[in-house]
Amino acid sequence: MKVLIIDGQGGGLGKQLVAAVKSRCPEVEILAVGTNSVATNAMLRAGADQAATGENSVVVAARKADVIIGPVGIVIADSMMGEITPRMALAVGQSQARRILIPVNLCDNIIVGVTDLSMTKNVTSAVETLRAMEE
Repeated sequence: MKVLIIDGQGGGLGKQLVAAVKSRCPEVEILAVGTNSVATNAMLRAGADQAATGENSVVVAARKADVIIGPVGIVIADSMMGEITPRMALAVGQSQARRILIPVNLCDNIIVGVTDLSMTKNVTSAVETLRAMEE
């Protein structure tokens, strides 16, 4: 299974996701794509199998992934303080991959009806969802 993890800004969420997926699902191939080099490097240091940076990398990787994991902002154009371009959001939204989106109530995108959990609990929940997909 090919899992694409997308993150931006400082890459903290992506770093947690890569480490958790590697720990709980070691057979999964992880491609990490950062919207900037800081995020990409954080995910690579966390153990991603491959890493790339930028808009075109998101577009290409979204076509090849079986599952895409990241903050909900990856499907919202101009989110994450403008780091998600309309082309990135479109690529993720139109991908044939299944998407595991983590509710992050930042950058003017508020997800109502979702319990406000810690990032650690959200990461754990995302990995458990991925594990269930493997079965």
